Amino acid sequence: MATHVRHPIWLPAVRSAGARTFASLYTIESFARATISSVIPIQAYEILHSERTVSMLYTLVSLLGLSVTLFMPMLIRRFARRWVYSAGACLLAVGSLFFVTHSLPGQFLGMLCRVMGASALSITLNLYIMDHIRKTDFMRAESLRMAWSMVAWTGGPTLGIFLYSRYGVYAAHGAVAVFALLLLALFWFYRLSDNPLIAPGKSRAANPLANIGRFVRQPRLRLAWLIAFGRSCYWTTFFVYGPLFMVITRQGDLAGGLLVSAGNALLFVAIFWGRAGKRFGARRIITLAFAATSLILFAAGALGEAVPLLTAALLLAGAFFNIAIDALGSTAFMRAVRTYERPQMAAVYRTYQDFSELTPPLVYSVVLSFFGLGSVFATLGCLTLACAIVTWVYLPKSL
Repeated sequence: MATHVRHPIWLPAVRSAGARTFASLYTIESFARATISSVIPIQAYEILHSERTVSMLYTLVSLLGLSVTLFMPMLIRRFARRWVYSAGACLLAVGSLFFVTHSLPGQFLGMLCRVMGASALSITLNLYIMDHIRKTDFMRAESLRMAWSMVAWTGGPTLGIFLYSRYGVYAAHGAVAVFALLLLALFWFYRLSDNPLIAPGKSRAANPLANIGRFVRQPRLRLAWLIAFGRSCYWTTFFVYGPLFMVITRQGDLAGGLLVSAGNALLFVAIFWGRAGKRFGARRIITLAFAATSLILFAAGALGEAVPLLTAALLLAGAFFNIAIDALGSTAFMRAVRTYERPQMAAVYRTYQDFSELTPPLVYSVVLSFFGLGSVFATLGCLTLACAIVTWVYLPKSL
């Protein structure tokens, strides 16, 4: 039997993949993305000198990113997950090379590489989690992943702005390249294996439109997508319109940055929400979180610009409850998706992020034509209330 050994003796020393494995990978990935999350819009504005043109650039990149996401199953089918994950990490590093040119083509290509890399990393990491984590442990694993990433999303944006303003574009984007290469090295150190069970049979269509059709025909997948879309819309609104609200109400740029950092710092409560979900059930906690977020947003919308600091405090309270959906929401998808079509359905599911970056600004632009900035929060409250009702009615009690 000794002749059947195919690996060096030291390989078994690496522990089998568990919740901490994926939490560590996601944390390094979060550093690679969070470090320039605040730098990119500033750099884009310095190049374009127009808020409207910057918005158009973001919209174009988001649309192209959506297309790439839908075609991701074809890449996984052709090249295997480990290579797609590796390519995602490399794209983050390559994007840095484009960003340092400080030109419009470089900015566009850098943003596109970043979106494509994030899409590849997100989809493949979810597939690995579903392979290596038992269904009964999904809530614990996801809450741990969110909690660990708190460090990255709290300190990363501040680090990026500091490097960019103090040492220039090469320092800020160079840090991203370092984190991306560290992520790649850690991934290959863990040697995560591809589960052959998730490989679709040859009779299964890889056409993105066919995948969308199969996804839409499954009620539980539609529900999982709505849950993810609702909570992602909150974060889009919080990160964009929270700082904007602080600037408009003359609280200052620093107040806006502190608001975002404080919201990110709350990610540590994901562990608390994970335990609550395991004890009381994900259905109850997710419904509670959406309902509480809705009431908070209606209150924030009513106060509006009259009491800005109290409105900001309400947005932080909403973030506290929204983190519960971060910690538990993806469980609805992971438990509902069929094993043999995980790559296809994971790609369609991931489009919630692209749509959550496209839809709110479009809706808010119409609402703001008639009402003040507080109407943005009230509009989002309507969405979260709808999500609460649908979750309570349709999400299985056993989840």
